[in-house]
Amino acid sequence: MKKMLACIAFGILAACNTNPSKDESTSSTKDTTMAAPAAIQSPDYPIAYSSDFVRDDPANAESLLKLWKVWDEGDLSKGKDLFADNDTMYLADGSVMKGPRDSIIAASQRYRSSLGSSVSRVDAITTLKSVDRNTHWALIWGMEKDSANGKVDSFYLQETWRFNKDGKADLLLQFRRSAPSGKK
Repeated sequence: MKKMLACIAFGILAACNTNPSKDESTSSTKDTTMAAPAAIQSPDYPIAYSSDFVRDDPANAESLLKLWKVWDEGDLSKGKDLFADNDTMYLADGSVMKGPRDSIIAASQRYRSSLGSSVSRVDAITTLKSVDRNTHWALIWGMEKDSANGKVDSFYLQETWRFNKDGKADLLLQFRRSAPSGKK
């Protein structure tokens, strides 16, 4: 936490110490375009996707937020129409669910029903499109607090969801880390 605060403070100081030239600070028309970054190449590692990503349709982020909301509310059938007919989910515990939407929702509902409650917090969400592969992604970071049998479990989540051409989720890559309990 201290390192993160130090990095933020350094970034703010660096931004404050930047002195724009007189022409930049007085110009009424500023060029807001940015040159496209160079493609990332690695002689050591083959990279499956190029680095050619652009911001994508925010509707996919809205769909993802709805999926998180139906999870919190506990009735996954409300999110059924947000999934493709066939889906794959790589879950944080190492398990994989793959198959028809209805089967995946039923299995997920059984697990969700075992929880007394689930409350999520969204820290960040964005959408990206892989230009060369024409694939659509939504990425979300947050925290989930679940309670079951009188025990509360909190963890950080990072999920990467792929959306098909119809805007339906068809792939989930989920990563999680237990949140500190706050006990010393």
